[in-house]
Amino acid sequence: MSLEILGVLAINALNFMVPILLATVGEIVTERSGVVNIGLEGILNMAAFVATAITYLYGDPWTAFILGTLAGTALGLIHAFVSTYLRGDQIVSGIGLNMVSYGACVLGMIAVWKYKGYSPRVETLPVLNLGKGFILSPFAPIAVAIAVGIWFLLNRTRIGLAIRACGEDSKAAEAMGIKVLRTRFLATIFGSFLTAIGGAYISLGILGTFTQGIAAGRGFIALTNVAFSGWNPLIAILGAYIFGFLDSLAQYLPTVIGGVASITYAYPIQTLPYVGTLIIVSTIRWRARIPRELGKPYIKE
Repeated sequence: MSLEILGVLAINALNFMVPILLATVGEIVTERSGVVNIGLEGILNMAAFVATAITYLYGDPWTAFILGTLAGTALGLIHAFVSTYLRGDQIVSGIGLNMVSYGACVLGMIAVWKYKGYSPRVETLPVLNLGKGFILSPFAPIAVAIAVGIWFLLNRTRIGLAIRACGEDSKAAEAMGIKVLRTRFLATIFGSFLTAIGGAYISLGILGTFTQGIAAGRGFIALTNVAFSGWNPLIAILGAYIFGFLDSLAQYLPTVIGGVASITYAYPIQTLPYVGTLIIVSTIRWRARIPRELGKPYIKE
């Protein structure tokens, strides 16, 4: 493999890591506040569907991107309300989120395109052409900057201290004057917002189309990356990049194999990013402790 090909794979990895990194960083904020959201997959799917459908109907990818992000965030808002103010089971709520999103997207595809499975190709968001086959999405450096900014927010600001206090000792946080329910509610919405950006990006920044189950497990990989990073947004960049590089490699290998063999090994090759990422993040451990009240509803005495 030449250095030029490695360079292309490395740049493509930055593009492919965006939805994983945004979902991971958003979930870190959510979990630091004490709420777990396993409905990331549903948020990614919903944002991607709305973004694709609006682009198809009106031909404006930027407006569609914004509306897709808002749709995914609205789905996360439901989970935020159920998990905080209604004190519902957060795991059940997250599973419900995924199921509702999947069903709604199937019905939406039938309503918009009269069939399910995949959509026609739509206009995508602009990219930066660096020359010699190097194409970089502007969202790649933005996602990295967001991760760095969230690290600073959580570790160097009073807002971050309040968020972490709600996830560690909610009663002590309340005694300090922190509104625990409101903090958890807003943190969950913010995490859903970042995830929704990643979902809209999948369809308008990578694929240019919508397919059934377009998130393809990225939400669950993001949850794994949260644990891998030890709830540290900076380390999460590494975990997301590992997935992005393996995803880029999986797109490149069929072109090398060619012929009937590329069809025969298509499915094993497509599992490479998921299997590889899970192996790596499961074997490397960072010294970190899970937020003490993660997943526990706050009941004010």
